[in-house]
Amino acid sequence: MNRRLLFTCVHDMAVAIAAVACPGCDLLQRIPPLQTGGKARCPRCGDVLAIRPANTLERTLALIVAAGIVFVVANTAPLMSLSAAGLQASTTISGGAHEMWLQGRELAAMVVVFCTVIAPGAYIAFMLAVLLSARRTPAPRWIGGLMRGAGLMTPWSMPEVVMLAILVAFIKIAALATASPGIGMYAMGVLVALLAAIKMTFDPREVWRRVQWAR
Repeated sequence: MNRRLLFTCVHDMAVAIAAVACPGCDLLQRIPPLQTGGKARCPRCGDVLAIRPANTLERTLALIVAAGIVFVVANTAPLMSLSAAGLQASTTISGGAHEMWLQGRELAAMVVVFCTVIAPGAYIAFMLAVLLSARRTPAPRWIGGLMRGAGLMTPWSMPEVVMLAILVAFIKIAALATASPGIGMYAMGVLVALLAAIKMTFDPREVWRRVQWAR
């Protein structure tokens, strides 16, 4: 009797956890397993509760490959070129961080390198490994560690902040010298857009569905 009561309580708790409330009418209901391209709608108000788009991992993989290429260009090509009094100069992100280090701003240089080079590069590498591994059938169990690594790098990847700082510096420098944006600046802008698109299209639940779990 006690075992049956315990089983009933555990089952009820599992059902309650699996149930979701409709954002439109607050109807508590369970979402059935969805097929690729399927949608789950509320039977009362018709609001969409869940959606499983088709080919999400393939689209994300294409965006990741493009982000990897743009990332290399953004960190190797010059951000801008300056011309004043007959002198010309250009620098990259790592070159600017190196100059900050030489001027005694070691902490700021390390933060710039980590948030604009190491963290975005590690995030792209983790995501690329995750998406390539997810194409195997079944997906390996260690793919979960790669997804955790990508999650750890996400809040530290801040190319958009650096892009904003570069634009502010570009506007201020333009009043003192002739400044022209380089390929690296355009690549950095494209990288910011690609990273945002990756976060919007990536569906981690689709990856977890492909993982073969050990008993």
